[in-house]
Formats: sequence, structure tokens, C-alpha cells
Amino acid sequence: RHTGEAVYEDEAMDLAPLPYIVIVVDEMADLMMVAGKDIEGAIQRLAQMARAAGIHLIMATQRPSVDVITGTIKANFPTRISFQVTSKIDSRTILGEMGAEQLLGQGDMLFMAGGGRTTRVHGPFCSDSEVETVVAHLKRQGRPSYLDAVTADDASEEPAKEGGRSGRGKAAAADKAERSDESEEEAPVFDIGAFAAATGGESDDLYKQAIEVVLRDQKASTSYIQRRLQIGYNRAASIMERMEIEGIVGPANHAGKREILVAGAPHMSSGMYDDE
Repeated sequence: RHTGEAVYEDEAMDLAPLPYIVIVVDEMADLMMVAGKDIEGAIQRLAQMARAAGIHLIMATQRPSVDVITGTIKANFPTRISFQVTSKIDSRTILGEMGAEQLLGQGDMLFMAGGGRTTRVHGPFCSDSEVETVVAHLKRQGRPSYLDAVTADDASEEPAKEGGRSGRGKAAAADKAERSDESEEEAPVFDIGAFAAATGGESDDLYKQAIEVVLRDQKASTSYIQRRLQIGYNRAASIMERMEIEGIVGPANHAGKREILVAGAPHMSSGMYDDE
């Protein structure tokens, strides 16, 4: 019946607490060297939106120059920390004032809060020997599990014919990769066969296949070998190191790219690198 009273719609709201999001950009100078304008714009937008959304953004660099810490970036980071620097210019670039060049090192730092007041504090210091001890302890706990998406090379896309393969083929490839990972996990933690390049048997066949892929596709990277041969990251890295030692590819540059030093023939066969 109609009573003339106002009708309100009720909506159940999810009031569960949101997690803290902390973004750490380590060594900003390397990113600015590769794509300065793009990185500067992305950091600026992220810093502006992060303050309103409750996202914590930490940026670090060992080269505090004006081309790394630009005025746009500095304006969006009101809270700053400076450890010991070599010159007064570096101190001015970070804090806007001198003083950081007189710090003692090993955790001694200047902390500038949002209001602009600088305070000298002592942060925790971890020596190189302590870092090596912690890393060695973690290695003894088990085999590392790497994320393939992190090491994937965006510039080296798969050929178009592979991009259109059916879902059944993708499922078979994923199943093969999963079985390969399971077989590697059953091996001992420091099995030299999984971490170093062997010299006989199945490893030699895999190495010849990797050479053929590199010379045919003219793409030399650990992630590319890992995807094409469906092997683990450690084995692919060992193969690339062996190629570098034997003079097939050059050392990796700052962007992780390698120059192919051997010209591949179109009619190259699997017996090209057979032992005599």
C-alpha cells in the first residue's frame, strides 16, 4: 500500500580495513638514465595521488644530482632523509641546505619532516658481513622460487604465429613448465647441475638448442631462453653465462641486452656445434 513515506535504499558497505601499500623505488638514477621523462611523470603522478590515497612512496638514490632529483620530484616529497654525502651541493640538492656532508656515516643521517625542520638522528646500520650472513641463512632454507613475470623481457615478444596458438597449446606448455619446475624442486638445494652449465648428456643438447634459438631469432637474453626452452631461470642464466664465456654473445649492458657476436646461417642445423 502507498503511505506517502520516503523510501530509502539500503546498501551493505564493506568496512574491512585496507592494507598498507608501500612502494620502494631503489636507485632512481638508473631509471632516470633509461627513460627520464617517462619516469619523472609517473613518479609525479604517483606521489600526488599517493598522499590522498594513503600509499607510502619511498625513493632512494646514490647519486643526488639535479638530473635525478628534479624540482618536480622534490616538490612532491616533503619528507626527506640524507645520509653522508661528499659535497655541499649534494646536501643542498636533497635537503635544500648544507650539513649532510659533515655526517659520520654508518647510520648517521639528517631527517627533514614535512614542516621543513631538520633533525639529526641515527638510523639502523647493517654491515656487509651481516647481509651475507642473512642471505646465506635464507639460501639454506630451500630453493628460491622466482616470478617469471619479473624477468620477462617486454621488448622480446613472441612471434605472431605463436601469439595465435590455441588454448590447448598454452595449457600444454604451462603443464610442461609446471612439471619442469616440480622436477627441479626435487633436486638438492645446491645441486650444481641446476645452477651451473654441465658438459655432457642432456645439458649439451639443451645448450645446442639455446644457441640455435639465439642465432635464429637474434635475441639473446636469459628470460627469452627461459620462455623458448621452457626451463628454469637458473638454468637459463647458466646457459647465457656459458655462451658469454665461449664468445657467442657479449656481456649484458645497463639495460640487460647482449650483443650476438656469431652470425647465424639460415640453414643452420642442430649438428652445427657437435663435438668433433
